[in-house]
Amino acid sequence: MAETNYDSVFGKMAVEQGLCTDAELRRALEELKSRRRISPVMLETLLVSLGYITQSQALRLKASLKDNKAAVHQIPGYKILGKLGSGAMAIVYKARQLSLNRQVAIKVLPKRFSENPEYVERFYKEGQAAGKLNHPNIVQAIDVGEAAGYHYFVMEYVEGRTLADDLAGGQPMDERQALDIIIQVAHALAHAHHHGLIHRDVKPKNIMLSKTGAVKLADMGLAREMTDVKLAETEAGKAYGTPYYIAPEQIRGKIDIDGRADIYGLGATFYHMVTGRVPFMADDSAEVMKKHLKEPLTPPDHINTSLSAGISEVIEIMLAKRREDRYSNVEELLVDLEALKNGQPPLQAHKRFDVSMLHELSTGEEVEIERPTYADEETIAKYRMAILILGGASAVFLIIIALLLILSF
Repeated sequence: MAETNYDSVFGKMAVEQGLCTDAELRRALEELKSRRRISPVMLETLLVSLGYITQSQALRLKASLKDNKAAVHQIPGYKILGKLGSGAMAIVYKARQLSLNRQVAIKVLPKRFSENPEYVERFYKEGQAAGKLNHPNIVQAIDVGEAAGYHYFVMEYVEGRTLADDLAGGQPMDERQALDIIIQVAHALAHAHHHGLIHRDVKPKNIMLSKTGAVKLADMGLAREMTDVKLAETEAGKAYGTPYYIAPEQIRGKIDIDGRADIYGLGATFYHMVTGRVPFMADDSAEVMKKHLKEPLTPPDHINTSLSAGISEVIEIMLAKRREDRYSNVEELLVDLEALKNGQPPLQAHKRFDVSMLHELSTGEEVEIERPTYADEETIAKYRMAILILGGASAVFLIIIALLLILSF
């Protein structure tokens, strides 16, 4: 039994740290069943023999497991019940807080990272950022501290699963369910932004779905205060975030990141939910990020043609490459999300579309209209005619004529 539990934890960590894929782990576990009928064998040995991980990777994983097993029993006031998951920099355990007799989650920083002041500082910043927030759609922070050389962060335990678990099969989610989840996360972001914090890593893995139906935004590991100029300057030129969901300005390492970066991440998550795939795919992270910067987005309703009118338009505005073309803030986005929920058109998205057109007219940029957005073909033709006729006129004259055309519709 102990051997099976060790294999389960080892395999989960190998996948979570990107050393092997889910498919490779499944194949290895099937092979493990067959081989154990003949002789005892450990999963770590099998993964190495199959070429899924290297011997050195197996040794590091094994050492990390041993290290963190010792760490969690050093935290006073808590009884460890099991492992919940792991990431590149920490392992999360399910525990019982003895003083209040309640279940909690404890994130532990491994010993090898505890010796680096930068990692320790970032770890405490996560706890402090989460501690500033108190919202039903955000995982609540409880405590941060250090015991026997190990740094830990105690937080609310959410019984359920992550949104990433639901999307693992590659199938589109029911749009009403997707909309409900996105609205709850948007409320969480609005609360964080109101308190001056940008999440910077909005993605399915950081969205918890509880058994009671509540949606919780988790992991403030990359959160940054909008007014923290010193931290922003130290991060200049570095891309912080997850490649599949990262905003273009984060890729460029801009220091003036604001809430619109979170809107982009939420838009990429929304896209994934209703299409069953991420907005941009490539063989490696660098190529994915290049596509975020330069490749035109395939509208979600071109992939899932059953989407209701308006959802695709809202997602496209959320995923605009220029942040000026996105929703100005989450409150503006919520107006459209609530409208969609009530079967109404997203008027804020309409305004964004019109403003974008006027911007392109006034700057002389080429205007590409891939498909009508709540406008019929005659309307689109009028826009195109205005562009052709007025190509050499002044910027002010262009704007006036374009406005008259819009009003005449």
